[in-house]
Amino acid sequence: MAEVQSVQALASSLAALPPEFVRSEHERPGATTFRGGDAPEIPVIDMAAPESAARVAEAAAEWGLFQVVNHGVPAAAVAELQRVGREFFALPQEEKARYAMDASSGKMEGYGSKLQKDLEGKKAWADFFFHNVAPPAMVNHDIWPSHPAGYREANEEYCKHMQRLARKLFEHLSTALGLDGGAMWEAFGGDELVFLHKINFYPPCPEPELTLGVAPHTDMSTFTVLVPNDVQGLQVFKDGHWYDVKYVPDALIIHIGDQIEILSNGRYKAVLHRTTVDKDRTRMSWPVFVEPPPEHVVGPHPQLVTDGSPAKYKAKKFKDYRHCKINKLPM
Repeated sequence: MAEVQSVQALASSLAALPPEFVRSEHERPGATTFRGGDAPEIPVIDMAAPESAARVAEAAAEWGLFQVVNHGVPAAAVAELQRVGREFFALPQEEKARYAMDASSGKMEGYGSKLQKDLEGKKAWADFFFHNVAPPAMVNHDIWPSHPAGYREANEEYCKHMQRLARKLFEHLSTALGLDGGAMWEAFGGDELVFLHKINFYPPCPEPELTLGVAPHTDMSTFTVLVPNDVQGLQVFKDGHWYDVKYVPDALIIHIGDQIEILSNGRYKAVLHRTTVDKDRTRMSWPVFVEPPPEHVVGPHPQLVTDGSPAKYKAKKFKDYRHCKINKLPM
């Protein structure tokens, strides 16, 4: 079996940051994070409140990111998802390597690391594990770990809650655009929507002010639902500044992705975000990416395209969009 390099293994023996992890000055979080006292408040929305639908739509248009509380996902389901994720990354390296992804063989799910260099020749301080959890036709249980105990049950239970929450969020976002409540759910593939679960692992870093766990990007999903642990790391870019997304206990973080920006013809914004790391503590996060099926075509919704508001985006099969974005090709 080929050896899988990991930041987790590398971090255990480092006193200083290797040069390939040191970001350019314009990307270093120590120099570019907003530290003023009057940072704007990133929306935290109570999903049980009467005005929640309007607030979700407003936050999607203004920030592209918001946190939700009273979202109906049981704390026990979240805790179990986090438990099995932590225990997977506590396994010996050779055990994790059994699930290694291998893009060259078309194996796109599995365990891996951000040790491939980006366009500037830099590496990111992160390992990950990801796989589809729905719909059944898109799930390959062979890539799901047999350890820790309860891994499959935790993921399947959590996914049921994600499917329900996704419908509710799509409904809020649809009606605020003047569309039927089920418009987005159907436009993105309905029951064939793909739910992709990922575990991000960012080990302690000797010089966190110089590197990033994930470089700035927007998600290619419709939206992403993320559970963080309590170690600060997620940052959002707005009005020329990088702001920390503060940890809110029991909240889920919602990122608006590229597909919702496209479908809404730009009314909602995909959020530019990045991840910082910590000197002493491990940061972890558990995002679920809600994606159209690969063959599904997404473009601006016909009801949102008028003479006064022409289409700003091309309609594309999601698999073609994903290929262009991953390979940094023209859209």
